[in-house]
Amino acid sequence: MGKIVGPAPVESLQDLSTALERANAKLSLLTEQAERNSTLLRRSQERELELLQAQNLAELLRRMTTGLKRSYDLDQVNVVLADPDHDVRHLLVADRESSTGIPGVSFLDTLAGLTPHYVALRRPWLGPFNAPDHQLLFASPSGLKSIALIPLIHQGALFGSINFGSADKSRFTGGHASDFFAHLGVIASFSLENAVNRARLLRSGFTDSLTGWHNRRYLQVRLTEELARAQRDSSTLVCLMLDIDHFKQVNDSYGHGVGDQVLREIAQRIESEVRVSDVAARYGGEEFVVLLPNTTEDSGRLLAERVRRAIGASLFQTDDGHAIKVTVSIGTASVTPSAGDSELKTLGEALIARADVALYDAKRAGRDRVSCETGSVPAPPARVVRGVRR
Repeated sequence: MGKIVGPAPVESLQDLSTALERANAKLSLLTEQAERNSTLLRRSQERELELLQAQNLAELLRRMTTGLKRSYDLDQVNVVLADPDHDVRHLLVADRESSTGIPGVSFLDTLAGLTPHYVALRRPWLGPFNAPDHQLLFASPSGLKSIALIPLIHQGALFGSINFGSADKSRFTGGHASDFFAHLGVIASFSLENAVNRARLLRSGFTDSLTGWHNRRYLQVRLTEELARAQRDSSTLVCLMLDIDHFKQVNDSYGHGVGDQVLREIAQRIESEVRVSDVAARYGGEEFVVLLPNTTEDSGRLLAERVRRAIGASLFQTDDGHAIKVTVSIGTASVTPSAGDSELKTLGEALIARADVALYDAKRAGRDRVSCETGSVPAPPARVVRGVRR
Protein backbone atom coordinates (compact mmCIF):
# COMPACT_ATOMS: atom_id res chain seq x y z
CA MET A 1 0.00 0.00 0.00
CA GLY A 2 1.04 3.53 -0.59
CA LYS A 3 2.21 5.80 2.10
CA ILE A 4 -0.56 7.81 3.77
CA VAL A 5 0.26 11.54 3.94
CA GLY A 6 -0.91 13.25 7.06
CA PRO A 7 -2.12 16.85 7.42
CA ALA A 8 0.37 19.65 6.86
CA PRO A 9 2.07 21.03 9.89
CA VAL A 10 0.40 23.99 11.48
CA GLU A 11 3.55 26.07 10.94
CA SER A 12 3.39 25.49 7.14
CA LEU A 13 -0.26 26.60 6.95
CA GLN A 14 0.53 29.73 8.87
CA ASP A 15 3.47 30.51 6.58
CA LEU A 16 1.27 29.99 3.53
CA SER A 17 -1.43 32.22 4.98
CA THR A 18 1.12 34.92 5.81
CA ALA A 19 2.62 34.75 2.32
CA LEU A 20 -0.86 35.01 0.81
CA GLU A 21 -1.68 38.03 2.94
CA ARG A 22 1.56 39.68 1.89
CA ALA A 23 0.84 38.95 -1.77
CA ASN A 24 -2.66 40.40 -1.43
CA ALA A 25 -1.30 43.48 0.34
CA LYS A 26 1.30 43.97 -2.37
CA LEU A 27 -1.32 43.52 -5.07
CA SER A 28 -3.59 45.99 -3.30
CA LEU A 29 -0.70 48.47 -3.05
CA LEU A 30 0.16 48.07 -6.73
CA THR A 31 -3.50 48.45 -7.70
CA GLU A 32 -3.80 51.57 -5.56
CA GLN A 33 -0.60 52.96 -7.07
CA ALA A 34 -1.83 52.20 -10.58
CA GLU A 35 -5.10 53.99 -9.84
CA ARG A 36 -3.21 56.98 -8.45
CA ASN A 37 -1.00 57.08 -11.52
CA SER A 38 -4.05 56.83 -13.76
CA THR A 39 -5.73 59.67 -11.89
CA LEU A 40 -2.53 61.72 -12.00
CA LEU A 41 -2.18 61.11 -15.72
CA ARG A 42 -5.79 62.09 -16.36
CA ARG A 43 -5.49 65.25 -14.31
CA SER A 44 -2.19 66.14 -15.94
CA GLN A 45 -3.78 65.72 -19.36
CA GLU A 46 -6.67 67.94 -18.29
CA ARG A 47 -4.27 70.65 -17.12
CA GLU A 48 -2.30 70.46 -20.35
CA LEU A 49 -5.50 70.60 -22.40
CA GLU A 50 -6.53 73.76 -20.55
CA LEU A 51 -3.25 75.40 -21.58
CA LEU A 52 -3.63 74.32 -25.19
CA GLN A 53 -7.21 75.64 -25.32
CA ALA A 54 -6.44 79.14 -23.98
CA GLN A 55 -8.05 81.71 -26.29
CA ASN A 56 -5.31 84.34 -26.06
CA LEU A 57 -1.95 85.13 -24.50
CA ALA A 58 -3.33 86.76 -21.34
CA GLU A 59 -5.69 83.86 -20.69
CA LEU A 60 -2.84 81.38 -21.15
CA LEU A 61 -0.66 83.20 -18.63
CA ARG A 62 -3.49 83.22 -16.11
CA ARG A 63 -4.05 79.48 -16.60
CA MET A 64 -0.32 78.91 -16.11
CA THR A 65 -0.38 80.80 -12.80
CA THR A 66 -3.68 80.99 -10.94
CA GLY A 67 -5.06 78.01 -12.85
CA LEU A 68 -2.19 75.65 -12.02
CA LYS A 69 -2.01 77.00 -8.46
CA ARG A 70 -5.64 76.03 -7.91
CA SER A 71 -5.34 72.74 -9.79
CA TYR A 72 -2.27 71.55 -7.90
CA ASP A 73 -3.41 73.12 -4.60
CA LEU A 74 -0.13 75.01 -4.21
CA ASP A 75 0.88 77.96 -2.08
CA GLN A 76 2.48 79.78 -5.01
CA VAL A 77 2.90 79.48 -8.76
CA ASN A 78 4.98 82.04 -10.62
CA VAL A 79 5.94 82.27 -14.28
CA VAL A 80 9.21 83.96 -15.25
CA LEU A 81 9.75 84.85 -18.92
CA ALA A 82 12.71 86.38 -20.73
CA ASP A 83 11.40 89.21 -22.92
CA PRO A 84 14.49 91.22 -23.96
CA ASP A 85 12.75 93.15 -26.74
CA HIS A 86 9.54 93.66 -24.71
CA ASP A 87 7.75 91.83 -27.50
CA VAL A 88 5.42 89.82 -25.26
CA ARG A 89 4.72 92.84 -23.05
CA HIS A 90 3.80 94.92 -26.10
CA LEU A 91 1.47 92.20 -27.33
CA LEU A 92 -0.31 92.22 -23.97
CA VAL A 93 -0.61 96.01 -23.99
CA ALA A 94 -1.92 95.90 -27.56
CA ASP A 95 -4.61 93.55 -26.30
CA ARG A 96 -5.43 96.06 -23.53
CA GLU A 97 -3.66 93.95 -20.95
CA SER A 98 -0.91 95.07 -18.62
CA SER A 99 1.83 92.63 -17.70
CA THR A 100 1.70 93.98 -14.13
CA GLY A 101 -1.99 93.09 -14.04
CA ILE A 102 -1.40 89.33 -14.36
CA PRO A 103 -0.51 88.05 -10.88
CA GLY A 104 2.47 85.75 -10.75
CA VAL A 105 3.94 86.68 -14.15
CA SER A 106 7.36 88.35 -14.33
CA PHE A 107 8.99 89.63 -17.52
CA LEU A 108 12.74 90.14 -17.52
CA ASP A 109 15.19 91.49 -20.07
CA THR A 110 17.56 88.65 -19.15
CA LEU A 111 17.50 85.51 -17.01
CA ALA A 112 21.15 85.92 -16.08
CA GLY A 113 21.74 86.04 -12.35
CA LEU A 114 18.18 85.13 -11.43
CA THR A 115 19.04 81.70 -10.02
CA PRO A 116 22.04 79.36 -10.38
CA HIS A 117 19.68 76.59 -11.55
CA TYR A 118 19.09 78.37 -14.87
CA VAL A 119 22.64 77.57 -15.98
CA ALA A 120 21.75 73.94 -16.66
CA LEU A 121 17.96 73.81 -16.24
CA ARG A 122 16.70 71.53 -19.02
CA ARG A 123 14.54 69.20 -16.93
CA PRO A 124 12.38 69.99 -13.88
CA TRP A 125 14.30 70.57 -10.67
CA LEU A 126 12.59 69.55 -7.40
CA GLY A 127 14.00 70.23 -3.97
CA PRO A 128 14.11 72.43 -0.87
CA PHE A 129 13.55 76.16 -1.08
CA ASN A 130 16.79 78.08 -0.52
CA ALA A 131 16.24 81.83 -0.21
CA PRO A 132 19.60 83.01 -1.67
CA ASP A 133 19.03 80.91 -4.79
CA HIS A 134 15.27 81.03 -5.24
CA GLN A 135 13.74 84.17 -3.69
CA LEU A 136 13.82 86.11 -6.98
CA LEU A 137 11.66 83.44 -8.60
CA PHE A 138 8.68 84.07 -6.32
CA ALA A 139 6.70 87.22 -5.58
CA SER A 140 6.29 86.27 -1.89
CA PRO A 141 8.93 83.67 -0.96
CA SER A 142 8.15 83.79 2.76
CA GLY A 143 6.97 80.44 4.12
CA LEU A 144 8.04 78.30 1.17
CA LYS A 145 9.76 75.03 2.05
CA SER A 146 9.99 73.11 -1.22
CA ILE A 147 9.78 74.08 -4.89
CA ALA A 148 9.64 72.68 -8.40
CA LEU A 149 11.22 74.60 -11.28
CA ILE A 150 9.78 73.59 -14.67
CA PRO A 151 11.84 74.89 -17.60
CA LEU A 152 10.27 76.59 -20.62
CA ILE A 153 12.39 75.85 -23.68
CA HIS A 154 12.19 76.98 -27.30
CA GLN A 155 14.56 75.63 -29.95
CA GLY A 156 16.84 74.25 -27.27
CA ALA A 157 17.16 77.53 -25.38
CA LEU A 158 15.71 78.31 -21.96
CA PHE A 159 13.39 81.33 -22.04
CA GLY A 160 11.73 81.03 -18.64
CA SER A 161 10.19 78.70 -16.11
CA ILE A 162 7.03 77.79 -14.26
CA ASN A 163 7.84 77.80 -10.55
CA PHE A 164 5.78 75.82 -8.03
CA GLY A 165 6.14 76.65 -4.35
CA SER A 166 4.83 74.76 -1.31
CA ALA A 167 4.94 75.30 2.45
CA ASP A 168 5.24 71.50 2.79
CA LYS A 169 8.93 70.54 2.76
CA SER A 170 8.08 67.03 1.53
CA ARG A 171 5.90 68.18 -1.40
CA PHE A 172 8.82 68.45 -3.84
CA THR A 173 12.01 66.47 -3.28
CA GLY A 174 14.81 65.18 -5.45
CA GLY A 175 13.44 61.67 -5.03
CA HIS A 176 10.14 62.44 -6.70
CA ALA A 177 9.56 61.48 -10.34
CA SER A 178 9.40 64.54 -12.61
CA ASP A 179 8.10 63.07 -15.87
CA PHE A 180 4.67 64.67 -15.53
CA PHE A 181 6.26 68.07 -14.86
CA ALA A 182 8.62 67.65 -17.80
CA HIS A 183 5.68 66.99 -20.12
CA LEU A 184 3.82 69.95 -18.64
CA GLY A 185 6.82 72.16 -19.44
CA VAL A 186 6.82 70.98 -23.06
CA ILE A 187 3.10 71.68 -23.44
CA ALA A 188 3.41 75.09 -21.74
CA SER A 189 6.34 76.07 -24.00
CA PHE A 190 4.41 75.01 -27.09
CA SER A 191 1.28 76.85 -25.92
CA LEU A 192 3.23 80.05 -25.25
CA GLU A 193 4.83 79.96 -28.69
CA ASN A 194 1.44 79.47 -30.34
CA ALA A 195 -0.23 82.21 -28.26
CA VAL A 196 2.53 84.72 -29.06
CA ASN A 197 2.37 83.89 -32.78
CA ARG A 198 -1.43 84.24 -32.79
CA ALA A 199 -1.15 87.58 -31.02
CA ARG A 200 1.40 88.78 -33.56
CA LEU A 201 -0.80 87.66 -36.43
CA LEU A 202 -3.83 89.38 -34.94
CA ARG A 203 -1.85 92.52 -34.31
CA SER A 204 -0.46 92.59 -37.84
CA GLY A 205 -3.84 93.66 -39.20
CA PHE A 206 -3.73 96.66 -36.85
CA THR A 207 -0.04 97.51 -37.21
CA ASP A 208 1.86 99.93 -39.41
CA SER A 209 4.73 97.93 -40.90
CA LEU A 210 7.13 100.90 -41.06
CA THR A 211 6.96 102.20 -37.51
CA GLY A 212 5.57 99.17 -35.68
CA TRP A 213 2.84 101.43 -34.31
CA HIS A 214 -0.87 100.74 -34.54
CA ASN A 215 -2.51 101.88 -37.75
CA ARG A 216 -5.59 103.90 -38.55
CA ARG A 217 -7.83 100.82 -38.55
CA TYR A 218 -6.81 100.01 -34.98
CA LEU A 219 -7.36 103.65 -33.96
CA GLN A 220 -10.92 103.61 -35.26
CA VAL A 221 -11.73 100.54 -33.17
CA ARG A 222 -10.09 101.88 -30.02
CA LEU A 223 -11.58 105.35 -30.39
CA THR A 224 -15.12 104.02 -30.00
CA GLU A 225 -14.03 101.83 -27.07
CA GLU A 226 -12.31 104.72 -25.28
CA LEU A 227 -15.33 106.97 -25.82
CA ALA A 228 -17.55 104.28 -24.28
CA ARG A 229 -15.22 104.06 -21.30
CA ALA A 230 -15.17 107.86 -20.92
CA GLN A 231 -18.97 107.88 -21.07
CA ARG A 232 -19.18 105.17 -18.42
CA ASP A 233 -16.65 106.88 -16.13
CA SER A 234 -17.79 110.46 -16.85
CA SER A 235 -14.20 111.27 -17.82
CA THR A 236 -12.57 113.28 -20.61
CA LEU A 237 -10.84 111.86 -23.66
CA VAL A 238 -8.16 114.04 -25.28
CA CYS A 239 -7.00 113.59 -28.88
CA LEU A 240 -3.60 114.74 -30.15
CA MET A 241 -3.00 114.95 -33.90
CA LEU A 242 0.61 115.45 -34.98
CA ASP A 243 2.01 116.32 -38.38
CA ILE A 244 5.70 116.57 -39.34
CA ASP A 245 6.56 120.07 -40.57
CA HIS A 246 7.87 120.34 -44.13
CA PHE A 247 8.19 116.57 -44.43
CA LYS A 248 8.02 116.75 -48.22
CA GLN A 249 11.29 118.67 -48.16
CA VAL A 250 12.92 115.84 -46.21
CA ASN A 251 11.88 113.30 -48.85
CA ASP A 252 12.85 115.61 -51.74
CA SER A 253 16.27 116.51 -50.25
CA TYR A 254 17.38 113.19 -48.77
CA GLY A 255 15.18 110.53 -50.36
CA HIS A 256 12.33 108.41 -49.10
CA GLY A 257 14.67 106.05 -47.27
CA VAL A 258 15.75 108.86 -44.97
CA GLY A 259 12.13 109.94 -44.73
CA ASP A 260 11.26 106.47 -43.45
CA GLN A 261 14.01 106.71 -40.83
CA VAL A 262 12.60 110.05 -39.66
CA LEU A 263 9.11 108.57 -39.35
CA ARG A 264 10.41 105.69 -37.23
CA GLU A 265 12.38 108.03 -34.98
CA ILE A 266 9.38 110.36 -34.61
CA ALA A 267 7.29 107.40 -33.45
CA GLN A 268 9.95 106.42 -30.90
CA ARG A 269 10.21 109.94 -29.50
CA ILE A 270 6.43 110.20 -29.15
CA GLU A 271 6.25 106.78 -27.53
CA SER A 272 8.85 107.78 -24.94
CA GLU A 273 6.54 110.54 -23.68
CA VAL A 274 3.12 108.85 -23.58
CA ARG A 275 1.69 106.43 -21.02
CA VAL A 276 1.09 102.71 -21.49
CA SER A 277 -2.65 103.36 -21.24
CA ASP A 278 -2.59 105.91 -24.08
CA VAL A 279 -3.50 104.84 -27.61
CA ALA A 280 -0.98 105.85 -30.27
CA ALA A 281 -1.33 105.24 -34.01
CA ARG A 282 0.15 106.29 -37.33
CA TYR A 283 -2.83 107.97 -38.96
CA GLY A 284 -1.37 108.13 -42.45
CA GLY A 285 1.64 109.61 -44.26
CA GLU A 286 3.43 111.84 -41.79
CA GLU A 287 0.49 112.14 -39.38
CA PHE A 288 0.20 110.52 -35.96
CA VAL A 289 -2.68 110.43 -33.47
CA VAL A 290 -2.54 109.84 -29.72
CA LEU A 291 -5.65 109.29 -27.57
CA LEU A 292 -5.28 110.20 -23.89
CA PRO A 293 -7.98 108.53 -21.76
CA ASN A 294 -9.06 110.11 -18.49
CA THR A 295 -7.07 113.30 -19.18
CA THR A 296 -8.05 116.94 -18.76
CA GLU A 297 -7.66 119.53 -21.53
CA ASP A 298 -4.81 121.20 -19.62
CA SER A 299 -2.98 117.94 -19.06
CA GLY A 300 -3.40 117.05 -22.73
CA ARG A 301 -1.92 120.39 -23.77
CA LEU A 302 1.04 119.93 -21.43
CA LEU A 303 1.74 116.47 -22.83
CA ALA A 304 1.49 117.82 -26.39
CA GLU A 305 4.08 120.49 -25.55
CA ARG A 306 6.33 117.86 -24.02
CA VAL A 307 6.09 115.70 -27.14
CA ARG A 308 6.76 118.69 -29.39
CA ARG A 309 9.89 119.61 -27.41
CA ALA A 310 11.12 115.99 -27.35
CA ILE A 311 10.93 115.80 -31.14
CA GLY A 312 12.57 119.16 -31.83
CA ALA A 313 15.18 119.02 -29.05
CA SER A 314 17.87 117.15 -31.01
CA LEU A 315 18.81 116.53 -34.62
CA PHE A 316 17.79 113.32 -36.35
CA GLN A 317 20.87 111.26 -37.22
CA THR A 318 20.34 109.20 -40.38
CA ASP A 319 22.16 106.01 -41.35
CA ASP A 320 24.08 107.79 -44.10
CA GLY A 321 25.42 110.51 -41.81
CA HIS A 322 22.90 113.30 -42.26
CA ALA A 323 21.80 115.37 -39.27
CA ILE A 324 18.32 116.79 -39.84
CA LYS A 325 16.30 119.26 -37.83
CA VAL A 326 12.70 118.04 -37.61
CA THR A 327 9.74 119.66 -35.88
CA VAL A 328 6.06 118.84 -35.55
CA SER A 329 2.84 120.76 -35.24
CA ILE A 330 0.20 119.41 -32.90
CA GLY A 331 -3.52 119.98 -32.62
CA THR A 332 -5.50 118.88 -29.56
CA ALA A 333 -9.20 118.44 -28.87
CA SER A 334 -11.16 116.85 -26.06
CA VAL A 335 -14.60 115.45 -25.36
CA THR A 336 -16.52 114.34 -22.27
CA PRO A 337 -19.32 112.09 -23.56
CA SER A 338 -22.64 112.49 -21.82
CA ALA A 339 -24.93 109.65 -20.88
CA GLY A 340 -27.23 110.64 -23.73
CA ASP A 341 -24.59 110.36 -26.46
CA SER A 342 -25.62 107.26 -28.40
CA GLU A 343 -23.66 107.76 -31.64
CA LEU A 344 -20.16 107.23 -30.31
CA LYS A 345 -18.75 106.56 -33.79
CA THR A 346 -19.97 109.97 -34.96
CA LEU A 347 -18.67 111.57 -31.77
CA GLY A 348 -15.27 110.01 -32.44
CA GLU A 349 -15.17 111.31 -36.00
CA ALA A 350 -16.01 114.78 -34.70
CA LEU A 351 -13.20 114.57 -32.11
CA ILE A 352 -10.66 113.68 -34.81
CA ALA A 353 -11.99 116.48 -37.03
CA ARG A 354 -11.65 119.05 -34.23
CA ALA A 355 -8.07 117.96 -33.52
CA ASP A 356 -7.43 118.22 -37.27
CA VAL A 357 -8.70 121.82 -37.32
CA ALA A 358 -6.49 122.65 -34.34
CA LEU A 359 -3.53 121.15 -36.19
CA TYR A 360 -4.24 123.34 -39.20
CA ASP A 361 -4.31 126.36 -36.88
CA ALA A 362 -0.86 125.41 -35.57
CA LYS A 363 0.44 125.12 -39.14
CA ARG A 364 -1.05 128.44 -40.13
CA ALA A 365 0.42 130.14 -37.05
CA GLY A 366 3.97 129.20 -38.02
CA ARG A 367 4.42 125.46 -37.29
CA ASP A 368 6.41 123.82 -34.47
CA ARG A 369 3.67 124.66 -31.98
CA VAL A 370 0.60 123.29 -30.23
CA SER A 371 -2.90 124.56 -30.88
CA CYS A 372 -5.95 123.53 -28.85
CA GLU A 373 -9.50 123.28 -30.13
CA THR A 374 -11.84 124.06 -27.25
CA GLY A 375 -15.59 123.83 -26.90
CA SER A 376 -18.03 120.99 -27.32
CA VAL A 377 -19.45 121.81 -30.75
CA PRO A 378 -17.92 119.47 -33.36
CA ALA A 379 -15.97 121.29 -36.06
CA PRO A 380 -16.46 120.43 -39.74
CA PRO A 381 -14.09 117.85 -41.22
CA ALA A 382 -10.67 119.36 -41.83
CA ARG A 383 -9.86 117.48 -45.02
CA VAL A 384 -10.66 120.64 -47.01
CA VAL A 385 -7.48 122.31 -45.69
CA ARG A 386 -5.03 119.42 -46.08
CA GLY A 387 -3.46 120.87 -49.21
CA VAL A 388 -1.95 123.87 -47.38
CA ARG A 389 -0.48 121.97 -44.49
CA ARG A 390 2.97 120.94 -45.47
